[in-house]
Amino acid sequence: MEIREATEQDFDSIWPIFREIASTGETYAYDRSTPRDEAFELWMEYPRKTFVFEENGEILGTYYIVTNHSGPGDHVCNCGYMVSSNARGKGLATSMCEHSQEIAKLMGYKAMQFNSVVSTNEVAIELWKKLGYKIIGTIPRAFKHKKLGFVDSYIMHKELGIK
Repeated sequence: MEIREATEQDFDSIWPIFREIASTGETYAYDRSTPRDEAFELWMEYPRKTFVFEENGEILGTYYIVTNHSGPGDHVCNCGYMVSSNARGKGLATSMCEHSQEIAKLMGYKAMQFNSVVSTNEVAIELWKKLGYKIIGTIPRAFKHKKLGFVDSYIMHKELGIK
């Protein structure tokens, strides 16, 4: 298994993962019917870098890294992670998050912030906490969950080393 930088051709394998996760309406604030071309722009063009987690030639997960804010805040990055439903529970998100932190440091970032972690996404919240992220804020009723209605979102943050 390896994590490598994504190519434009990889989106053919990323798209089913993106579509599956976005359509659930439970963890990402993307429109549940996001069209493929818009998803490509969001996941492949807008970020500074996009990576895939590949095993035996199959893409099982993906993440992107993007500058959270420009100007004086450009030392903080944001990442988004997606894992195929048939590969969950195998440590891919942990591997991708650890990889993203190393890449972020190499890119000069001093901190990583997740701007909207849905409060009902308990597996992700526990993983991010285990990896050193802290909840630094709550956005009340910020996410319209497909099944539960309006739920809170958290802002989670981790310093990567400010010098």
